[in-house]
Amino acid sequence: MYWFRGALTTLRRRVIYIVLLLGMAVIGGVIGGFFLAITHDLPQIRTLESFKPAAITRIYSADRELLAEFFTEKRVPVPLHLMPHYLKQAIVATEDRHFYEHAGVDLRGILRAIIQDIRAGQFVQGASTITQQLARTLFLTPRKSLMRKLKEAFLAFQIERRYTKDEILELYLNQVYFGSGAYGVEAAAQTFFGKSVTELTLPECALIAGMPKSPSRYSPLVNRSLALKRRAVVLKQMATNAVITQEQFMSAKSSPLILAKGEGISMKAPYFVAHVRNLLEEEFGAARLYRTGLTVYTTLNYKMQEAAEKAVARGLEELSTRMKKRGLLKLERPQGALVSLDTRQGAILAMVGGRDFHESSFNRATMARRQPGSAF
Repeated sequence: MYWFRGALTTLRRRVIYIVLLLGMAVIGGVIGGFFLAITHDLPQIRTLESFKPAAITRIYSADRELLAEFFTEKRVPVPLHLMPHYLKQAIVATEDRHFYEHAGVDLRGILRAIIQDIRAGQFVQGASTITQQLARTLFLTPRKSLMRKLKEAFLAFQIERRYTKDEILELYLNQVYFGSGAYGVEAAAQTFFGKSVTELTLPECALIAGMPKSPSRYSPLVNRSLALKRRAVVLKQMATNAVITQEQFMSAKSSPLILAKGEGISMKAPYFVAHVRNLLEEEFGAARLYRTGLTVYTTLNYKMQEAAEKAVARGLEELSTRMKKRGLLKLERPQGALVSLDTRQGAILAMVGGRDFHESSFNRATMARRQPGSAF
C-alpha cells in the first residue's frame, strides 16, 4: 500500500513537471513566434546613413497639361554642430523632451498617452520619440497599427545601440519631412525662408521645429495663420522648459513671419495643385508622394482654368475700382474665389482660391467659410 502511494506521488510529480515543461515550451514558442513576426522583415539599420529619396511626382490636368512637379532635390546634410542651438533645443522640447534620458522608447510618455487615449475614448495622443520617428520615417509605413508600433520600438532600440544621441538627432534633422516637399532642416530653411539653416533666427527655428507633427497642416506656404499658432506653441514649450527666457518668448512670438519669395512660381493652377497635394499627402503619405514618384491625372480643364483666373482677376479689379471711388478700399485688397464643377460627376473643372497665390496661399474656395447664397 505504501509502495503504491509512493509510486502515485512520483507519477503526479512527473506529470506536473511535464505539464510545466510543456507550458514553458508553449510560452517560449509564442514569445519566439511573436518576436519573429516583429523582426523577420525589419531592415538593417546600417543603411540609415545612405538613405536617399528619389523620383518626381507629376500632376496633370484632364487635357494633359503639366500643372506641377513635386520632388526632393539632392539633400544637403548639415553637421549638428553647424545647426542653430535654438533649432536643436526646439525640436527636443517639442518632439521628445526626454530624448537624452530614454533608450529609444519613452515609457513615461507611452503611459501618459495611454491615459489620455482612455479618457478621450480614441487615439488622441502619440508617444513616439525622436528615435522612433526616425525609424518610422526611413523604414516603416505611416499606417497606424499595433504591429507597426512594436516594429518601430524594436528599431528604435537598435538605433540607440548603434548611434549616440547627437548622431541620432543629426540624422533626424537631416532626414525628416518638414512639409512642402522639404526633407531635412537645410531644405526646410531654403524652402520657407530662402536662407541656410545656419542663418535661422529663434522664431524661424521654432516654426520649423513645429512642422514634423503635421507637415501638410503646419506649412506656412499652405496655412500661414495655423503655422503661426504652431510656432507660438513651440515657443511656449521652449519657455516652459527654460530653454528661452520669458522676454525672448514674447519677442519671438510677436515677430513677423517673412517667407521666401518665389515658391511654386512654375506651378500652374496653384490653388488647385495645393489642394490636390494635401489630398495626396493624406491618402498616400508624404514619403510616397515625394519619394516614389507618382503620375496624377486630375479633372481640371486647363483652358477653363485660364478663363477662370482671368475672370476672377477682372472682377476683383472692377470691385477694387468701385470700392476706391466710395472710399471703402482699406489696406488689404478684396479677394475672391471660383469653383467650376461638372454637376453630373462632381469633378472640379477650374478652381481659383484668391487674387494671387504667392501673395496669399489661403484657398478661399476650400478653406474659407462662405454664405450658401454666395456659392449659388
